Amino acid sequence: MRHLPYFCRGEVVRGFGRGSKQLGIPTANFPEQVVDNLPADLSTGIYYGWASVGSGDVHKMVVSIGWNPYYKNTKKSMETHIMHTFKEDFYGEILNVAIVGYLRPERNFDSLESLISAIHGDIEEAKKRLDLPEHLKLKEDSFFQVAKSKIMNGH
Repeated sequence: MRHLPYFCRGEVVRGFGRGSKQLGIPTANFPEQVVDNLPADLSTGIYYGWASVGSGDVHKMVVSIGWNPYYKNTKKSMETHIMHTFKEDFYGEILNVAIVGYLRPERNFDSLESLISAIHGDIEEAKKRLDLPEHLKLKEDSFFQVAKSKIMNGH
């Protein structure tokens, strides 16, 4: 994982509409140009790290990068679940993400319930790993304090 930590930011756009509705796990989605600018050799899968919306507080997050085999997506996506309860949607706001670690590869699931269970497991594992000193320090990275440009990949 030579690309980690990996920093990117972009405007939150509407996704497939299933994070909150079908899964009960809200996600923030990046536009195609942010996804298309990810390093070509960055593996698809589930990652963890830190995220903030606009100039707001930095929270733990998990992010799925790939094609979501359960849903048979034809377009690669990057869906971030921030471990914080927001009062309202934040479409159009700037999402700042620092990806610091890799949890597992993408995989297909035989049921929606097993997918949801795996995501909850990923969230719990990410919470533990983000408490490690080497990951905790990235919460304070200057990336989260800089003037917010519209799109930035690679820090």
